[in-house]
Amino acid sequence: MNLRTAFSSLLLASTALALTLPSAAQAPGQVAAPQKVLRLFLSTSETGLDPAAASDIATLSLLENLFDPLLRYDYLARPVKLAPNTATAMPQVSADGRTYTFRIRPGIHFTPDPAFKGQQREMTAQDYVYSLKRLYDPSLKSPWSYMFDGKIVGDEALKNTFSVDTPVAGLEAPDRYTLRIRLKEPDNNFLFYMATPASSVVAREVIEAYAGQAGNHPVGTGPFMIGEWKRSDRIVLLANPASTAVFNGTPGTDPEDRAIAAALHGKRLPRVDRVEVKIAEEFQGRMLGFLNSEYDYLEQVPESMTDMVIRNGQLKPELRARGMRLSRFPVLQTYYMWMNMNDPVVGGYTRDRIALRRAIALAYNNAEDIALLKRGFAIKAESPLPPNVLGYDPNYRSPVPYDPALANALLDRHGYGKRDAEGFRRAPDGKPLVLTMHSEATVGGRLRDELWRKCLNSIGLRVVFRSDKKTEIIKASRLGKVTMFENNWIADFPDGDNFYQLLYGPNAGRANYARFNLPAYNERYEKARKLADGPVRQRLYFEMNQLIHAYNPWVPLTHAVSADIRHPWLKNYKRHPVEFTAWRYLDVDVAERARLARQRN
Repeated sequence: MNLRTAFSSLLLASTALALTLPSAAQAPGQVAAPQKVLRLFLSTSETGLDPAAASDIATLSLLENLFDPLLRYDYLARPVKLAPNTATAMPQVSADGRTYTFRIRPGIHFTPDPAFKGQQREMTAQDYVYSLKRLYDPSLKSPWSYMFDGKIVGDEALKNTFSVDTPVAGLEAPDRYTLRIRLKEPDNNFLFYMATPASSVVAREVIEAYAGQAGNHPVGTGPFMIGEWKRSDRIVLLANPASTAVFNGTPGTDPEDRAIAAALHGKRLPRVDRVEVKIAEEFQGRMLGFLNSEYDYLEQVPESMTDMVIRNGQLKPELRARGMRLSRFPVLQTYYMWMNMNDPVVGGYTRDRIALRRAIALAYNNAEDIALLKRGFAIKAESPLPPNVLGYDPNYRSPVPYDPALANALLDRHGYGKRDAEGFRRAPDGKPLVLTMHSEATVGGRLRDELWRKCLNSIGLRVVFRSDKKTEIIKASRLGKVTMFENNWIADFPDGDNFYQLLYGPNAGRANYARFNLPAYNERYEKARKLADGPVRQRLYFEMNQLIHAYNPWVPLTHAVSADIRHPWLKNYKRHPVEFTAWRYLDVDVAERARLARQRN
């Protein structure tokens, strides 16, 4: 039996176990309760399920349910608060803020895989040492390496000649259940890093058994495990029968939060037997699927579909009559259009290129975007930071307004005054000037194309669009092969550093798709990331904002206000500001779902 066949056999066996295990309350001979199935969609295709390599939202949503970081966020605490996950408690921190000691909870096991040769494999502190070292692997090009690179004592050894066996003084497992991490300097966001999917634990045996293909063989310790995987189409997650996670949350005064806490108190996670995930890239398909009860909830109603479900800012009466509920959620998310600073058309730091990018920013009609495309479910982005992120300044205003007249004057002044027979501007050297913008091949993508075409044409700029799947565009962006693209970033942790690192020069080719590399910005970012939130860091953020608006590698667009709708049979639902999913906490009232289905039929 080859390794792939053995894996399939073992997976089927573990799947059968997950499906047939009786509940604690089920007596011998009693008919098993119907399975609780959570049904949902992801809006883009997943990539490889490797915590060290993935960065798109769809894949991260899956990873945080398959793999375990040391810490997670308290599901109910607002403002957000970290809580132990595989650690027994929050870590002990030395007086100088540089040494963190975590105690690992014994008895946590990886899900079965042939790489373990038939043995049940307990997770240990050494597995976290291995997993964090992998982030430095140059062959992975991990977009998350910035969180640790240069910060852990002795980690430069990993960059000289990378090997996971290279000793790192600041990354040790002194015993089976103790992990000690020593930093070169205090880092106020370090514990946030330890709650990201990227810092989740993987097993060395699995990574080496599927060398170069670890993302195709996800083996973790999380509340769920893979049951079925049809790429870019359907993924089924099964409740991990070996999960030892138990709910512990801190509700505030909100009665709904208190009801969730009471329903989950002391309960083993997850609460459902399986999660059926479909990839639904078309907005209309998502909406119709939800309305037809194919999905249990819909987060962030697509802007082009708002009129189907919302009238005058409220859920339509016929949907309320079906028991559906609408909630508004301020997402820690920034939409922005970035421009490749190395591109021969829009890139560079000369006056003419700066003027071109500034004119593009001045031509963006923010009010039309919010009113017509986002249907009012957004606010204007003045800087990279959304509200409720540490470092956000509610009084900051962008010095680059919507002003097409000023944009035209700027282009005329800096060499773009000549026009072709159709009225489009030429480059300063007299050659045709054509902007190329990538966009998602969706209805929403096409609507945004038309907005950008209108805005850019209004100042005499010709633009062509190249449509593709977002995952493909992101791959090309990391290689520097995309000129312009409208993207969005959702906070990995609720601190301004997570957004400003998107323009930090050394992150070019990773999260810095614009490849912006300005020494004045880099210097301020390096100072700011060492500081806690406060007046000194706030001043640095102000200066960084000014540099962004001076050179315009980005056009900050909007911050989303999500319109979320859920069916009445979905229980324990509460959107979290940072974590991508709440799947482990959600429950399904199977009887109510069946009753409402009968009524509709």
